Amino acid sequence: DGCGCCRGCAKQLGELCTERDPCDPHKGLFCDFGSPANRKIGVCTAKDGAPCVFGGTVYRSGESFQSSCKYQCTCLDGAVGCVPLCSMDVRLPSPDCPFPRRVKLPGKCCEEWVCDEPKDHTVVGPALAAYRLEDTFGPDPTMIRANCLVQTTEWSACSKTCGMGISTRVTNDNAFCRLEKQSRLCMVRPCGADLEENIK
Repeated sequence: DGCGCCRGCAKQLGELCTERDPCDPHKGLFCDFGSPANRKIGVCTAKDGAPCVFGGTVYRSGESFQSSCKYQCTCLDGAVGCVPLCSMDVRLPSPDCPFPRRVKLPGKCCEEWVCDEPKDHTVVGPALAAYRLEDTFGPDPTMIRANCLVQTTEWSACSKTCGMGISTRVTNDNAFCRLEKQSRLCMVRPCGADLEENIK
């Protein structure tokens, strides 16, 4: 709030806000009440061209940077989006490598598949030939299908603060076990409706 007397944390990008619960001005955020302007509840939105703070460093809107050797990130209007630089290959190596594991090799950033020899000489059924039971916990068995470890990200925040927007996620839950981007319609709130009338 600028006076340094508040005991609560300022609201962050995409969170609901009010005049009593303001957005973080240090990150270039403002409370978007939409229209009509007499609303009391809004959504924290970044001002066009707002900078981003990531890992203690401030980046200009539109600036791209590598957060590590594994990710390329871009700041856009106060929000940081990152894409992986390492192969997202979640498919296991061929069946002639029955005991695969991903390891970080010296001098390389991204993990790579290596084939280990079996620890013991027990016979494993052909259906499980491509998988090895780990000594520690492994992936959820319900997420393993025919040589595919199913992985799905969470749905992204809605692209609009009011009205219909788009939310996306990445998954390999398909017949070819290939990563694909999925989209769905979303709505945080209607643009013309007054939220206070619906709060009980």
